[in-house]
Amino acid sequence: MRGCPMTGFALGVDQEEWCGRLRALSAQRLRPLAEKGEPGRVNRPLLAELGELGLLERVFTSGALELCLLRESLAYGCTEAETALALQGLGAYPVLRAGSEEQRERWLPRVRTGRAVAAFALSEPAAGSDAAALALAAEPDPAGGWRLVGEKCWISNAPEADFYTVFARTGEGPGARGVSAFLVPADREGLGGQPLEMLSPHPIGSLRFDGVPVGPQDLLGEAGRGFRVAMDTLNLFRPSVGAFAVGMARAALDATLAHTAGRTAFGGTLSDLQAVAHRVAEMATRTEAARLLVYAAAGAYDRGAADVPRRAAMAKLLATETAQYVVDQAVQLHGAVALQRGHLLEHLYREVRAPRIYEGASEVQRTIIAKELYGALGAGR
Repeated sequence: MRGCPMTGFALGVDQEEWCGRLRALSAQRLRPLAEKGEPGRVNRPLLAELGELGLLERVFTSGALELCLLRESLAYGCTEAETALALQGLGAYPVLRAGSEEQRERWLPRVRTGRAVAAFALSEPAAGSDAAALALAAEPDPAGGWRLVGEKCWISNAPEADFYTVFARTGEGPGARGVSAFLVPADREGLGGQPLEMLSPHPIGSLRFDGVPVGPQDLLGEAGRGFRVAMDTLNLFRPSVGAFAVGMARAALDATLAHTAGRTAFGGTLSDLQAVAHRVAEMATRTEAARLLVYAAAGAYDRGAADVPRRAAMAKLLATETAQYVVDQAVQLHGAVALQRGHLLEHLYREVRAPRIYEGASEVQRTIIAKELYGALGAGR
């Protein structure tokens, strides 16, 4: 699959075949492990299987397009596997990009094999979408280094992760210029947390930092440059959040096609009704548009294009909003059966809501897009 070019917006034959194998793999080998897991808890056997299959390794060696194809294909067959894989990448990618040799050697091999669980700790009770406004304090320690004091909230994989990429205010400057990134092992003194019961089934929790000691050896990159570490990570993962959403939308669309073509009603099948057929056509068209925009954003990232922030924001915005629409329409066309616990669409209905909020809510994506557009206009004058 590697090196197979994408012509325009059409995937190559090898890419299509790889995606097909991933969809089958996620349904046949990963979904049974996911179903054995406890909702809201880290599923370590599932992570270990992702490592055994070499899929976690691909998170760190793939380009943005390949990462999108991976996430979309896994999401189609097993959203829990997709999310477990993505959270490992989100939590550990800053270590890959900005970590020291010692940090990378200690943690990344274990992350790649699923033996260590990573988490990305950015959001706070009063600083979710406005990441530059975070308040977790890294207070200077007279003995050297800093002490982390404050809270993080809505952190995926918390409080069960083995280490956290933590963003805290060291105060080199106002706003984003005073934020640093730290790698904090979960067993560090003063670090605690608790799980949160959320709509989506993957693990999410809060963290408490009661004077957690960190030193220069725990920094990811330079002091005061942590916001750039966060944005570099999000610029890569935002298009692939869109790919996750596209995978769910495609699963909902295929389920709807099968249901409406086979369900008898009013002397024919549901698909014979123009109101139904037109709704399915709209679902398919929106899904395809979202898919193409995600691939375009990923391609721009892989080329090193200057407009990656705008494209990534557009891809995440359109894909997550589209997936919400498609899954909702699929539920409507299936009727009450889709609301039954354990039905594919009942599962997708719970899963699809969160991506419109995390890694920058839809409103934040619109703000980024507008800022980039007006910035380009000003630069061209």
